[in-house]
Amino acid sequence: MITERMLSITLDEGGKKRSMEAEHEKTVALTDLLHNNSFEPLCMKGGPYDVHVSIHDGRLIFDITSQSSETARAVLPVAPLKRVIQDYFLICESYYAALKENKPHKLEAIDMGRRGIHNEGSEAVQTLLTGRIKIDSHTARRLFTLICVLQMK
Repeated sequence: MITERMLSITLDEGGKKRSMEAEHEKTVALTDLLHNNSFEPLCMKGGPYDVHVSIHDGRLIFDITSQSSETARAVLPVAPLKRVIQDYFLICESYYAALKENKPHKLEAIDMGRRGIHNEGSEAVQTLLTGRIKIDSHTARRLFTLICVLQMK
C-alpha cells in the first residue's frame, strides 16, 4: 500500500452556496483525488494522511493528520495564486456561457484555453508547496480546482 497519499480531504467552505457547475467541479476533484493522489508532507512520515484545506486571512491552510495521529499545519500565502485563479474563473464563465448557448466551435477553443490555465494553476500550486509538501502533477491539478472552489464568493 502506498502511504504517501491522502486518505481523505475536506474543505472549510464556510457554508457558501455555489453554482451547480462549481459543485460538480468540486465533486469531480474530490473523487479523483481520493482515487489517485501523491501527497508527502516533508515534515511528517507515516501516511496516509487526512487533510483539511481552508483559506483564512489570505492564507491557504493545510491541516494534516497522519494515521499515527501526528499533526502538522502548512500555512501558505494565496497571493501567488490570485492571478491564475482570476483567469481561471473568467475562462470558466466563458466556457459555461458557450455551453448554454450551444456553440460547440466556441467550446473547443475555450476548453483548450481552460486546460492551459488549469495547467498553469497546478504548476503554481506545486511551486507554492515546494519544500513543504511534495505532490505530483495530477494531485496539483485537483488541488488547484479545490483552491478555486474555496476562493469563490
